[in-house]
Amino acid sequence: MNLEPDLAEYGQKLKERSTLAAARVSHSAKAIRPFRKPPKIRKFLKRDENGLPVPHVRNLVVRDTHPCRLMDHYHTTLQDNLMYMTYNHESGTPPSPRQIRLTYDPNDPYTKNRYNPPVGGSQAGKKPAPPTTSENIVRLEKIVIHSMTKEALTNRSNLLGLIAAFRAMSGETEDGGGRPSSDGVQIVKGKKNVGGWMRPGLPVGAKVELKGPKMYDFLSTLVEFVLPRIREFPGIVMPPASSTMKSPSGVAGVVSFGLPPEAMGYFPQIEVNLDSYPKSYGMHIHFITNAVGLGAQNRARALVSGFQIPFARK
Repeated sequence: MNLEPDLAEYGQKLKERSTLAAARVSHSAKAIRPFRKPPKIRKFLKRDENGLPVPHVRNLVVRDTHPCRLMDHYHTTLQDNLMYMTYNHESGTPPSPRQIRLTYDPNDPYTKNRYNPPVGGSQAGKKPAPPTTSENIVRLEKIVIHSMTKEALTNRSNLLGLIAAFRAMSGETEDGGGRPSSDGVQIVKGKKNVGGWMRPGLPVGAKVELKGPKMYDFLSTLVEFVLPRIREFPGIVMPPASSTMKSPSGVAGVVSFGLPPEAMGYFPQIEVNLDSYPKSYGMHIHFITNAVGLGAQNRARALVSGFQIPFARK
C-alpha cells in the first residue's frame, strides 16, 4: 500500500494552517502595537508675547476638586467665635470724626509751596475701628510670600530656583486655571539705590499672592507639616506688652513673620524633590486681613491663632 500521496497532502495542509496562523498573529500584533506614528500637525499653535504656545481651547476654567477644610472651619466655627470675641457694643451716636487742621493756611500765598503738615501730627494710628457687624467680621483676604536673594543682582538667572520653589509651594501660575486674577510668581525689583549695590529696576527677589482655596491649602500645609518640624520654634514673636498699638502697623491688620532657609525643605512639594533646587531660601509670610482701625492687630492675631498658629511674647 502506497502512503506517500496521503503524507504529502497532509504535510501541505499543515503548512497552509501554519501560514494562516502566522498571518493572524502578525495582524493581531500590528493591531495592539503600543506606539503608532503620530499624526501630522496641520495647524501650529500661536505664541504670545513671551514666546509660549497658546492652546486652541478658550475660557478654560479649573474648578475646585475637593472641599477646603480650613475654609469650612472658618465659616462654621471660627467666624462665630471671632464675632463674640471682637464685638464692641457702642451705645448712642458715635462721635464725629476729628477735623483735620493744617499748620498753615492753604489760601495764604506766602505758604502755598511750604510743607503743610496737620496739627498734632499724623492720626493714622488713632483711626477708630468701624462698628462691629456681621458683614465686617475679621477674615483672611490673602497671603503674600516673598523672598530676596542677593545673588540675583549679579546674575538674574539665580532667581530661577526661587521662582521654581515658589511655584511648587503655592501652585500658582500666571492666569492659572483660567483665573485672570492669578498673577503667579512675580519678580520684585529694586526701587532706589541702596549702598551702591542695588539700583532701581534690578531684580532682587520674588513674591506670590495666594487667595481663595489655594490660600487655605498653603496655610494647612504650613500648620501641619512645616511649623511642627522647625526646631525650637516658639511661635510668632509679639512685641512687648508695654508697646503702644496706636501706630500704623497696629491699625493695619497684617500679621507677618519669617521662616529660616531650612524650613523650605519641610514643605512636601519641595521635600519630595529637594535636590532639584540649587539652595534653600528663607521667606517672609504676611497674613493680610480686612481688620482696620484701633485694635486691628489684635483682631488679626486672634484670627491667625484660630488656624493653630502659635504666638509668643518677648
